[in-house]
Amino acid sequence: MAGLTLDLIGLQLFTGLALGAVYVLLAIGLSLIFGMLTVVNFAHGAFYMLGAYVGVYLLALGGNFWLCLVAVPIIVGTIGLVVERFLIRPLYGRGIDYPLLLTFGLSYVIVELVRIAFGKAGYPFDTPELLQGAVDIGIGYFPLYRLFVIAAAGVVLLGLWLFLERTSFGLIIRAGARDPQIVRVLGVDVARVWLVVFGIGTGIAALAGLLAAPLQGVIPEMGGPILVEAFVVTVVGGMGSLLGAVLAGLLVGVVVSLSSLFVPEMAKVSIFALMAIVLLIRPQGFFGRAGLMS
Repeated sequence: MAGLTLDLIGLQLFTGLALGAVYVLLAIGLSLIFGMLTVVNFAHGAFYMLGAYVGVYLLALGGNFWLCLVAVPIIVGTIGLVVERFLIRPLYGRGIDYPLLLTFGLSYVIVELVRIAFGKAGYPFDTPELLQGAVDIGIGYFPLYRLFVIAAAGVVLLGLWLFLERTSFGLIIRAGARDPQIVRVLGVDVARVWLVVFGIGTGIAALAGLLAAPLQGVIPEMGGPILVEAFVVTVVGGMGSLLGAVLAGLLVGVVVSLSSLFVPEMAKVSIFALMAIVLLIRPQGFFGRAGLMS
């Protein structure tokens, strides 16, 4: 504790924001899918992992990181469209447990397919040359790539907000999340809306996996632990709330980072302690709606 300085704590806060940015990208995909489809998507971590592996494959073909930033969400998002159309859609109306169990099983299938295709050992993922090194942020030098992750998450959030708030299709999505029956009465093909929402959610998860790859490497099991943490973020922010997912993601990232600095052995436990405290005070999370799971 004697070696702690305000600058060190400040740098640790920025580290937490970079981690929180990955949590945010995962959680907004979960919240978007749940808020619109009422599907608890346990395959979300597998799509996160798949995004990293698709990036590895594209780089092996001679692509570059900047191309991957565009191609990976599109490719994995398209896979998400197929999953929604042929696996999840037949289960609508049968209760929330059916798609939950299906996506839980699907996550194991995706992981095993990746192990068959790429092996069990995993791959390193080099930081793009342009984003290597560190920059002075006033309180010390901070890795440039982590700043890029924070900025990239901000761009995705801005784009998603503009899409939901400034387009007619976004208006339909928001209306469908509140009352899909009325949207159907107005002549909107709700099934097509659900398809697009699931594709967007899985595409954002894949982008999160790609962005996290240079920070942690790429292994088939990488989606499991972070899925648990992403669900904590989603619950703390409020199931189905995008604003809650953003605030909770950043908060959880900062809590984990500061816990790693002060009490490293409690770093992973701290997020569950935070969730317990929030749920004791506000059972539906920061911005969740009571009774949404019923």
